[in-house]
Amino acid sequence: METTVKLYSLSYNDTKTYLAALLFAAGNLALPQFFHLFPQGGMIWLPIYFFTLVGAYKYGWKAGVLTAVASPLLNSWLFGMPLPAVLPAILLKSVILALAAGFVARRFRKVTLPLLLAVVLSYQVLGTLGEWAMSGSFFSAVQDFRIGLPGMLLQVLGGYGVIKYIIRK
Repeated sequence: METTVKLYSLSYNDTKTYLAALLFAAGNLALPQFFHLFPQGGMIWLPIYFFTLVGAYKYGWKAGVLTAVASPLLNSWLFGMPLPAVLPAILLKSVILALAAGFVARRFRKVTLPLLLAVVLSYQVLGTLGEWAMSGSFFSAVQDFRIGLPGMLLQVLGGYGVIKYIIRK
């Protein structure tokens, strides 16, 4: 049985873009609060990226970029996490994720596990290179690959489930 999934490409002059970004940014505020209840939960599960992936894949890169920028800034301002020192790297990865997810969704017009895996790996690899260039520390830049693999898996599998089965329309 095949499930139809509608993917959108909202524009900046569409109110739905801002409503979607607001909804997904709220998800990116709530989900990290849950994972921060566990030791190193944020670093292991990478929850601040989850709804950026879902929002950008489902509603396009513009809604994704709004979510990608608002989520880390609001989380840092409201909850102190992520720390201001790591905001540039997280913002970089978030924006790359939004652009990659929006591009892949528009190009292939479907959601599959391999496509989501490609999106997650692309933002992690490019983001890691950018973080390395910004920080000068390779060890620090590869942290997501060292301890964040469960989070990447959550993004791929959970993102697939949310996009394919929960927000079908």
